[in-house]
Amino acid sequence: MGPMSTSSLDPAVAARLKRSPDGLVPAVAQQYDTGEVLMLGWMDDEALHRTLTTGRCTYWSRSRQEYWVKGDTSGHFQYVKSVALDCDADTVLVKVDQVGAACHTGARTCFDDDVLFSDAR
Repeated sequence: MGPMSTSSLDPAVAARLKRSPDGLVPAVAQQYDTGEVLMLGWMDDEALHRTLTTGRCTYWSRSRQEYWVKGDTSGHFQYVKSVALDCDADTVLVKVDQVGAACHTGARTCFDDDVLFSDAR
């Protein structure tokens, strides 16, 4: 399978997606109850289909060229609460219940450790 391959994604949804040249859309994972932005992954049509139908986030790994389900290796599962397209239909927002760390480094989010600017008071 892999990007641009056949998929079971609802054709009405597939027709709306604006994909990158390699057949992917960015998928932002957000903690559903706190609004915490957890990570960004990539989905092709099949990964989105699996995410919508299994209740678990499935991504396409650009480096490994394979699907991966968040938590299958780490135990840090993402249980899907909602999935939405942005206004341009080129980004997916997946609101999840994140178990443990979202980042492969072990951090809660992928955005915890390298803050370039903060005006927090």
